Amino acid sequence: MAERFDVLVQGMSESDALKLLLENTLNVQRPADRYFAATRLGLSATEESFELLLHAVEQLSIDELYDRITRRKSIEALGRRKDVRAIPTLVGVLKCTDSEAVINAITSLIRIGWEPLPIDIDLLLSLLNGEVTQMRAVVQAHTRLKIRNPKSQSVIYELCSHESVLVSGAARAYQARIYGRVDLLDPLVPQLTDLVAGKRRSAVIDLGDAGDECRLPDLVRAPVSMSLRAKSFFDIVDVNNSIFTSKNHSLLEQLLTDNPQYLNFKAEWHCDMDAAEIERNLSHRDEARQYGAALSLMTIDSKSCLEIVDSMQERLWSDYVTHYYLTCIIGLRKFHQKSDLVRAALSETTPQYTKSRIAAAWACLELELYDQMELIYELSESAFWRPLRWTCQQVLARLIEKQQVDYQH
Repeated sequence: MAERFDVLVQGMSESDALKLLLENTLNVQRPADRYFAATRLGLSATEESFELLLHAVEQLSIDELYDRITRRKSIEALGRRKDVRAIPTLVGVLKCTDSEAVINAITSLIRIGWEPLPIDIDLLLSLLNGEVTQMRAVVQAHTRLKIRNPKSQSVIYELCSHESVLVSGAARAYQARIYGRVDLLDPLVPQLTDLVAGKRRSAVIDLGDAGDECRLPDLVRAPVSMSLRAKSFFDIVDVNNSIFTSKNHSLLEQLLTDNPQYLNFKAEWHCDMDAAEIERNLSHRDEARQYGAALSLMTIDSKSCLEIVDSMQERLWSDYVTHYYLTCIIGLRKFHQKSDLVRAALSETTPQYTKSRIAAAWACLELELYDQMELIYELSESAFWRPLRWTCQQVLARLIEKQQVDYQH
């Protein structure tokens, strides 16, 4: 699946990346191209590129800025390659003093499916003396790699009362997932509506790691990015093999249709009906403020809403956040006069707009855009991102059903 920075390396060939990765920064016109080269080689499948990434991780200095960043990106790239031969090199990174590199190495080891030996677990536990983000990564590794170890259980249990929710939340998730202590998850529920966006997001991630199905209704209603909630939702139902229950089916549809009227809101996130205020909040970094603006668009009269949609579409349609929310609103409010925007959003293949394709698919159902069924079918079969594929499967089935009813009448 395309990842965050893939678009930045689309024009770089593998041969160019191989030349740039270990080049002296002074000899490179754009030094950032060196770490873009690492990302590019993470997309490759050749033995030469794999060996060079290993060499970069083992040889690049952490003292020079671009060497250090390129090394971090090379560590990420090895995780993406998912080649078990990278494990010894990545375990070696855990002993270095660059905390960001250590965190990247832990993430990559998780992606590869590392099975740590007792000596490796001791090394992981020693990293709990580091920064909060490093501590969180160590605990998450225990959860995601399903590490059962008496010392780990004891040490991580103590972290359930850590002052940082980044650490305590991850620790509670570990105890719940590995040792069944789901009672320890209770503090994560109010955290889902914390005024601090980062705390809400971490709670969503931790509940996904914990795997407790009872928390799904609270997770679904959290004012946090739909894509992040969807990842945790699938993590939970996969652990419990329960995606096909009618209750979870309904909850997942509620999550993916993303109607702001069903989210848990605090007064601080509500937005005035003023067009300028809606626009400001829709572009805010905090998703709760974005959802507050979307809620206003769901509440105001149709004429005013359409005027705002028209104005923002002309100026901000290329902004992928605005693109997503406007596509949602068009479908949720059944604005048939905007169906061309829905068709455009559904056909958009740039990775940043993938969420918009989900909103567009639901809008096709609401607006009965039968002419889009062929594309929806293709996405229901081949879309890499599971929330998009699942959405298109549901939408296609209902469009077919609607079409049959129409024929009968």
